[in-house]
Amino acid sequence: MPKMKTHSSLKGRFKITGTGKVLRYKAHKNHLLSHKSKRAKRVLNGNPVMAAGDVKRLKQGLANLKG
Repeated sequence: MPKMKTHSSLKGRFKITGTGKVLRYKAHKNHLLSHKSKRAKRVLNGNPVMAAGDVKRLKQGLANLKG
């Protein structure tokens, strides 16, 4: 039986915490930050926890990541 593989693109987009929660990254925080206000950049800080319905969809793609 072949092994379950982690979807390669998902490895960089999500992180799994020690307790099994899935963290996502926010959009609009990668480049062109010089013209964005300090407040806009501050609001984009942090990695929120994924919604429960979305986590169910991701579980198979994130099969071999810790958690």
